[in-house]
Amino acid sequence: MKDVIIACDFADAEAVWAFLKRFEHEEVKPYLKIGMELFYAEGPDMVRELKKQGYRIFLDLKLHDIPNTVRKAMASLRNLDVDIVNLHASGGTEMMKAALEGLTRPDGTRPKLIAVTQLTSTSQQVMESELLIEHPLDEVVMHYAKNARKAGLDGVVCSPLEAGKVHEVCGADFLTITPGVRFAGGEKGDQVRVTTPGKAGELGADFLVMGRPITADPDPLAAYHRAMQEFNQI
Repeated sequence: MKDVIIACDFADAEAVWAFLKRFEHEEVKPYLKIGMELFYAEGPDMVRELKKQGYRIFLDLKLHDIPNTVRKAMASLRNLDVDIVNLHASGGTEMMKAALEGLTRPDGTRPKLIAVTQLTSTSQQVMESELLIEHPLDEVVMHYAKNARKAGLDGVVCSPLEAGKVHEVCGADFLTITPGVRFAGGEKGDQVRVTTPGKAGELGADFLVMGRPITADPDPLAAYHRAMQEFNQI
């Protein structure tokens, strides 16, 4: 079954635990994304406690620096025992290879490593006028995905609109983790390239990342189940 990752974009641990109390009777605990806001506020102990309680964790810190710095940072993160870690593909192939080296433990095990292609808040206009990238956005995403595959990574973060084509150029086993997902009729917020859970499933996404459509819903548990059902077309 494809999975929905809940973006725990909360300001502090108290808010996280209050939210997760809604899920305490779930047979399988949901997959959680821990991003910059929460990690910078609470640090690695928050991640350790969530792992201790059986949650799967996507640590969304989007590393982007010189290869040696990223290698050392990943060597620190590998001991948190998270399931997925990410970085920016725009850091280049050597940076991605260095990240993989740092993330790999002495026994050869490691979390999955994925690369952010282009943020789902980025439009073609922004890419051209602000980033000075004149190639079509779709072409840039595929180029970054191929670089990530060449560097040995496990997948990419991309729009669900791009997931199927990523699989075409990088293989069915190359993971696509897709934010920019909203229920039909929902607010887009600051996302630009968006679609619904059901359409994301049709387009070939392996994981959805959903924050506000679940966390801001009056009944987040029902919203989560709806997302899982629509994504898996149950």
